[in-house]
Amino acid sequence: MSHVTCTVQDGIALVSIDRPEKLNALTLEILDDLVSTARMLGRDKNLRAVILTGAGDAFCAGLDFGHVLKAPRKIVQAFVPRPWRGTNTFQEACWAWRRLPVPVIAAVQGHCLGGGLQIALAADFRVATPDSQWSVLEAKWGIIPDMSGIRSLSQLVGIETAKRLTMTAEMFSGKEAAELGLVGEVDADPLAAAYSLAEKLKQRSPDQLAAAKRVFESSWTASARHTFSRERIEQAFLLVGRNTKAAQKAAFAKVPPVYGPRAR
Repeated sequence: MSHVTCTVQDGIALVSIDRPEKLNALTLEILDDLVSTARMLGRDKNLRAVILTGAGDAFCAGLDFGHVLKAPRKIVQAFVPRPWRGTNTFQEACWAWRRLPVPVIAAVQGHCLGGGLQIALAADFRVATPDSQWSVLEAKWGIIPDMSGIRSLSQLVGIETAKRLTMTAEMFSGKEAAELGLVGEVDADPLAAAYSLAEKLKQRSPDQLAAAKRVFESSWTASARHTFSRERIEQAFLLVGRNTKAAQKAAFAKVPPVYGPRAR
């Protein structure tokens, strides 16, 4: 039985970790399902946005150590990175959402801890309830975040804050997460807010969204020279694209745009 559900309607995918009786704590099977779901969605040229959430009262309480430690051989297999991607299963369960050519929005309620926090940080945008509970919880177990969380933290907060959160495992609220820069929007109904943002994004060319995401992901920590090169390459494809023409036509006519499938 899969504990990750995925439904797609009108170009928006809702992906939910569905293990509410355990606060959506992660098993190795859930990690595999997150990876396979992201890859399946990446092949959908009509997809416009993805919303990540958790069933019930929590987003994700992190790794279910009691469950995972029962299969040490599988842990070793999941820990070994794939050379062609540079990630292992733990990391790819998060970073696969960065690889998607569409915006990914995390709608967070309740617990967002450890591996759950790292999944949320791998989204492009985060909406959280003000009283949601966040923590880089790995320090409690004597380990560090190793599911791409170090990279995500470095993109969102300063190094002192990243070190403090990682070393102390302190708990903080969704409101405090927004103040730190980990959350972009606080809302009592994060799922509704996530859908509202997804609808706004649908008004933009899917090719533009994919290009913008690729440029940011490939150049955020790169040199200015590399960034300028990526800008030129992506823009060259956009300038001759069908969806770019649709966006320009709609802008001039002041009517809603009608886009075709994503080009890349």
